[in-house]
Amino acid sequence: MVLFLLLAALPLFPTGEAGKIIGGQEAKPHSRPYMAFLRFKISGEPYVCGGFLVREDFVLTAAHCQGRPMKVTLGAHNIKEKERTQQVIPSRRAIPHPGYNSETCANDLMLLQLKRKAKMTAAVSTIGLPSGSDTVNPGMLCSVAGWGLLRVNGSTANKLQEVELEVQRDEECKSRYRVYNTSTQMCVGNPRMKNSAMEGDSGGPLVCNGVAQGIVSYGKDTPPDVYTRISRFKQWIKETMKMYKLQGPD
Repeated sequence: MVLFLLLAALPLFPTGEAGKIIGGQEAKPHSRPYMAFLRFKISGEPYVCGGFLVREDFVLTAAHCQGRPMKVTLGAHNIKEKERTQQVIPSRRAIPHPGYNSETCANDLMLLQLKRKAKMTAAVSTIGLPSGSDTVNPGMLCSVAGWGLLRVNGSTANKLQEVELEVQRDEECKSRYRVYNTSTQMCVGNPRMKNSAMEGDSGGPLVCNGVAQGIVSYGKDTPPDVYTRISRFKQWIKETMKMYKLQGPD
């Protein structure tokens, strides 16, 4: 099992032309205005993850992306450059799901409350979460984006990359991952194709019909990979954002 968490060593900002997410392509600039780029440290080592804006003051990501300090960049396309569209906002607090298990990656989601509200612009906006009528079935085509590895054991992307992925039957992941949970996780990525999210894409959203349905969690060098199923946690997300809004500043 490999967490799609990327050690932000020197290759984080490679020189030359940006390549592709595994099997994907460069996204149209700012076509995914909900995307967030996270920088943080774990035991003194710098890491990066993805995330996505679900309210003006909250970003949703994977719980295994927790570190300190958490710095969130919104409105980015080329993360190597200081674009005028970018908003860099520190995190006020990280709130991992109370049931998160670092050994099995169960309940792998976390809310980041921002120190200030993001300004909504053409390059920065929120994405919707699943409603009761939103379903994800095997065979459905969804997409994921990020600044992670462009190829296995390769360099990272400067510019946001995107890839289309096919939702799989749970059986595909149950046979591949011993700890796979059919209730709270999703199996994504056609095993007959190379398309997939990679290290550095952790915490990014799986978008199906314009709705964030999953969160990049873990996988292997080839698909399918495991995503956190957002619909199972929508009540916790809603209640947590409400609670911390009422609490106000530390």
